[in-house]
Amino acid sequence: MCSPTVFVLLVLPASVSVYFLWTFFMLILRQTRSPLRHLPGPSSPSFFMGNLREMHDQENTGLVARWASTYGSTFVYRGFIGGCRLMTTDPLAVNHIMSRGYDYPKPDFVRDSLASMAAGYEGLLTAEGSMHRKQNPAFSAAQIRSLTPIFWEKAIRLRDIWLDITASPKSHFTPADPFAVPETTSKPGDADPEPATSYTLSPSAITTSFLPNPFSSFVPSKASPTLPSTIKARGTHAVAPELTNAPCRLDILPWLARATLDVIGEAGFGYAFNSLEAAAERRESESELARAFGVIFGTARKFRVMTILQVWFPVLRAFRRENAAMQQANATMRRIGTELIEQRRTALVAEQSAAATSEKASAIEGDKTTMDRDLLSVLIRSNIAELSDQRMSINEILCQISTFLAAGHETSSSSLTWTLYALARAPSVQGKLRAELRSLSGAPPPFHPSPSPPATPFSLSSSSFSSDGDADADAWTAFVERLAHLPYLDAVLRESLRLYAPITTTMRVATADDVVPVAAPFVDRRGRTCSAIRLRCGDIISVPIQALNKSAREWGADADVFRPERWLEGQKREKTDGRRRGVQGLWGNMLTFGGGNPVNGNRSCIGYRFALSEIKIFLYVLVRDLEFSIDPSVEIEKKVNVVTRPCVKSEPHRGNQMPLYIRRVPPNHHETFASADDAVS
Repeated sequence: MCSPTVFVLLVLPASVSVYFLWTFFMLILRQTRSPLRHLPGPSSPSFFMGNLREMHDQENTGLVARWASTYGSTFVYRGFIGGCRLMTTDPLAVNHIMSRGYDYPKPDFVRDSLASMAAGYEGLLTAEGSMHRKQNPAFSAAQIRSLTPIFWEKAIRLRDIWLDITASPKSHFTPADPFAVPETTSKPGDADPEPATSYTLSPSAITTSFLPNPFSSFVPSKASPTLPSTIKARGTHAVAPELTNAPCRLDILPWLARATLDVIGEAGFGYAFNSLEAAAERRESESELARAFGVIFGTARKFRVMTILQVWFPVLRAFRRENAAMQQANATMRRIGTELIEQRRTALVAEQSAAATSEKASAIEGDKTTMDRDLLSVLIRSNIAELSDQRMSINEILCQISTFLAAGHETSSSSLTWTLYALARAPSVQGKLRAELRSLSGAPPPFHPSPSPPATPFSLSSSSFSSDGDADADAWTAFVERLAHLPYLDAVLRESLRLYAPITTTMRVATADDVVPVAAPFVDRRGRTCSAIRLRCGDIISVPIQALNKSAREWGADADVFRPERWLEGQKREKTDGRRRGVQGLWGNMLTFGGGNPVNGNRSCIGYRFALSEIKIFLYVLVRDLEFSIDPSVEIEKKVNVVTRPCVKSEPHRGNQMPLYIRRVPPNHHETFASADDAVS
């Protein structure tokens, strides 16, 4: 008779083998029984990877559009180990799926990746069902208006830094393209396998060095020499008159990333990253929280086969381990986040006690104080007012800090970057927009933008409104309202977000068997005409947001062209023909911010008003005083890793970048507008 030890050694491996084999068999069986197997679609070049490899660069190859033209608006592609995944551009099917957020949540492997980024499953990006229903922070119009001074302050500071760069003496810059600067390597094998090609710039074109992104650990960008010393001191403007209006080549991507990071830090949870100042003063170190999130986001973005295996074999989740850097980063995030939460809870409880006799004590409005106007304070105030069983835990609130940062930082910087790129490629559109922006007047002091950099640092405190009374606050509110309703600015932003959606694809999984209606019947592999899509529980659906936003069926033959006028024309048509038929998006009849007609669960972007207000204010400040152009020989590609970022096609080893030429536009001369060719000739 064998001993217990021998018995365990024999039975345990056999049990583990049976578990994995049985689970794998059931997975294969479920996939072979899925009704999706009857739908048309491209052939699979690999059993294990399916079509996933060729989909990696789909934003630059037009893959989805080619598939749709070949197989129709409803088809399947193959995922891991040959699993069928539905992809549809049919507007009726998309509306059905996107309007039922709780019936069609994100797949587990997507939630796992987002949970790693948001430091938990309790954030708005990852929570489902009853947990998601509890999370309803106040993103009201009044609340967003109370945050606009923060948007304005950071936009003004970024503009001043860029004006400093364009006004700096030529001796402070390297005349050659910064891509040509080789990296220092310790070993021959560490050298760049594809060194950048140097070319001579025009004598009138000044070149700045690259600024590393504050989260450079997960957004690769090869840094060149540091910025000129004239940028170090705010308010120091060593201007060489002959170079004042010369175009200057600048990678705008990391600068915008830093500006939006500062915005979401202060507006989201009252934390000062000071990322713009760190760059302007050439400080090499970032804030403690920025470093922590850099590690967390960098880890979350790495593709791991183990993540997929843990979905297939749930027992493997028990063996998850974090490295020392990740543990330290999470500890830092929890420590600082807990301090921020406790500060606000203490202040809000004291505020409620002091205002107990006021009828408005429990109202959630746009906050006027520095402590109360950030979104975290509003979320905590709302949470205190809820019933005990509907309140969020400390861990759930902590996850919102990561969520605010993950959802509100890179998406805004990406949108701004692509919008300025689109304007740089369309000088006439940029000129028309600048004329509209300069026609807007009435910004109350101290918010009025000066045509040239101020002699003293621009600052904005929470007392800026109260110091001059309610009149200034009302004037500022009126100005922001007029800015928000500028027709051509709105058209430019809509067109940019249509062509350059920050999130290009979203995935959903069916939680129950369902029959999805379609607007366009299709013929399956068996030759049958189908008027609906049959789904089984567990089937995965891909909704190609970018492909839908560029659909010629919906947007016309020039769907790939940046033409803001289509929105002005569309408004006229809608007044006579009614609402546009097609995808029912949250904003602009497109899915950039998610679906707009919830039936069972709304999973659209809850912060879209925040993003639109922030982007419009940045565009007003930047485009009003700066001209943007691009070297026509530079080809920009899209690189997608959660968020869509730009990359120079000829220099993929340089990472994400958006090199544009900028120069100051003199006041009252906005009618004179140079083309992109002039900037690089």
